[in-house]
Amino acid sequence: MTGRSFVSSAVNRRGFIRLATASVAGWIALGATDNRMRIVASLTALPLDDELTRRGMIDSASSRLGNLVAGLRQRGWVEGVNFRLELRSTFGAPDRLKMAVQELLDLQPDVILTGSTVETAAVLAATKTIPVVFATANDPVGNGFVESLAHPGGNATGFTNSSAEMGGKWLQLIREAVPDVARVGILFNPATTPRGGRFFLESIEQEAAASGVSVIPAPVNAPAEIDDAVKRFSELPKAAMVALVDSFLVVNRKAVVAAAAKYRVPTIYPFHYFMDAGGLMSYGPTLEVRSADYVDLILRGTKPGDLPVQSPRKYELLINRTVARSFGLTIPFTLLARADEIRE
Repeated sequence: MTGRSFVSSAVNRRGFIRLATASVAGWIALGATDNRMRIVASLTALPLDDELTRRGMIDSASSRLGNLVAGLRQRGWVEGVNFRLELRSTFGAPDRLKMAVQELLDLQPDVILTGSTVETAAVLAATKTIPVVFATANDPVGNGFVESLAHPGGNATGFTNSSAEMGGKWLQLIREAVPDVARVGILFNPATTPRGGRFFLESIEQEAAASGVSVIPAPVNAPAEIDDAVKRFSELPKAAMVALVDSFLVVNRKAVVAAAAKYRVPTIYPFHYFMDAGGLMSYGPTLEVRSADYVDLILRGTKPGDLPVQSPRKYELLINRTVARSFGLTIPFTLLARADEIRE
């Protein structure tokens, strides 16, 4: 299996020890908490009727929000009884972000859960006191969210979902799936992917230089640009694509996957969400939502700066052989043997 983390195990061990200590402190504080209604606020770029966020999915174990609510319930927090969940969306629109953040701040929440790096940056620019838990973030130290992974300090902590080295791994995997590939397009929105794309591009370019493959950035700034960006890689010489970790691409995942299918461009994605939309293959962290742990501790009085940033404990490779056949691809057995899940 390919499921393994790129992050130093030493950081994880330190984080576990600190989390265990904080958990004890949180449970001790339980007896001292008052009976007032707590407010848990959540900010996302996804529309509120998206499969991953709509209220009808709130009890689904396959959604981040569903896992949060279920996890809090296990820890004694029942929505409508002792806490209230407030959801706000930017709907993927930059001009909506500031308004959505202010709407949450006006609620004076006990904790804010953010859905991506972009939302986290906006919230932390607006408050240095309200606790913030980022459900996913790349390079939280480089982005200034925390002082260090082990000792965040400040009012934020949370979870990372990818390291910079993932870029090179995605390129390796798509090259194995498409052995005769000569060029690889890198799909991303500079406004919503870490460091304008450079966070992952550096390791992709290093891997490309070693393998002799040409790497071509394919930036998109609006949904209407996705089709043309993918179409560029439908002609010879043989091409494939890598979709970067990017909240814009997640919001528009159906359009991205549809364009890849329309032009038969083999593409590797960073999350299983794209596979659920009909993608060819993905490599990324398992759906392991642990936000409830930190939200619970913060509601009980633990400071976010005392909770270490945690990294994925496992990555998984998913491959859809039916999609591969529609692209005229035969996935090598050596790659299939390493897949965590093969879809038909």
